[in-house]
Amino acid sequence: MGYNQKMYGLGSKRSIIREIFEYSKSRAAEIGAENVYDFSLGNPSVPAPADVNDTIRELLDTENSVLLHGYTSAQGDANVRKVIADNINERFGVGISPNLIYMTCGAAASLSICLKALVESGDDECIVFAPFFTEYRVFIENAGAKIVISTPAEKTLQIDLADFESRINENTKAVIVNSPNNPSGVVYTEETIKGLCEILRKKSHEYGKDIYLIADEPYRELVYSGVEVPYLMNYYDNTLVCYSYSKSLSLPGERIGYIAVCPKMNDCENIYLAVCGAGRSLGYVCAPSIFQHVIARCINAKVNVEAYKENRDLLYDNLTAYGYECVKPDGAFYLFVKALEEDAYKFYERAKAHEILVVPCDDFGVKGYVRVAYCTDKSKVLGALPAFEALAKEYNK
Repeated sequence: MGYNQKMYGLGSKRSIIREIFEYSKSRAAEIGAENVYDFSLGNPSVPAPADVNDTIRELLDTENSVLLHGYTSAQGDANVRKVIADNINERFGVGISPNLIYMTCGAAASLSICLKALVESGDDECIVFAPFFTEYRVFIENAGAKIVISTPAEKTLQIDLADFESRINENTKAVIVNSPNNPSGVVYTEETIKGLCEILRKKSHEYGKDIYLIADEPYRELVYSGVEVPYLMNYYDNTLVCYSYSKSLSLPGERIGYIAVCPKMNDCENIYLAVCGAGRSLGYVCAPSIFQHVIARCINAKVNVEAYKENRDLLYDNLTAYGYECVKPDGAFYLFVKALEEDAYKFYERAKAHEILVVPCDDFGVKGYVRVAYCTDKSKVLGALPAFEALAKEYNK
């Protein structure tokens, strides 16, 4: 055959999330969108801050059109990178320079570039913590490495440090940490992060090599009730941060984010150059120009996180009252709910009969759970509650 079979496999079979999302659209056309309770896709439902839209209009009205829409430097506009570096230093005190910031087309590009920059051979391994975002497997394997899955502490979904340590060997190249977590909404505690980093330091010394920590942080700003998300550069030197404004500014379709290389990293300047080279090899000419400039002017803007919190509380309080089990999330906009039977796919099908669309999470590394993305209108959440209750009663019979 005249094409890559692996790429055909990825193209011919969408992720389970996208499959459900497509079903939702067709079902809505049949019975009306108000009658379909779609909790599948993590697509922000809170509008972008007014500052963002105002800035876009201002840029279009006042800036030179050729410059505004033209190429930037491959690593990003120098002023934009300075604004981001200054903001990181102001918030976290890590002393990073603009020359260690690389602008990207969102967090997916950031992760792909970091893995491409670090992975050297097919023997390299990358550890992820279940439950994990399903595309990690695609990114890791596409970089030429092997994915290794660490199972979580069952009741809290925090990292099981003993299990994590048992997964590290001489082939471990990198570890991906996603907090707040997709799909669970769990924020890893400072105690957990300290334990993780101590193990990494010990194992790096034991094997005489650098093991890199990749912090995947698109949900950093989406936390509730004053919960703090540890900034990993302050706990482990060999850290790369992959950030996206998709959730913090409700701009998922604009594809804008960055990679930050810790200034305390061993050989940080050469690692940064490897990041630049990886971006080049993957065909990322530069991040979207206009949205680089938008970010520079809206660096402190925030979305209304309280709207997500209200949905979280409505769902969590009611679902647990109906008999569902779930770890209460401190961030992101997902509930990770234990299915009412062992087979999450069968549970998904029974929920679908009630027009409830949730994501079975076997592909996220934990069997028997579903993800409920509550980034939707409050009216949709309220409308779904009777359906969730009816589903629970169906199982109780």
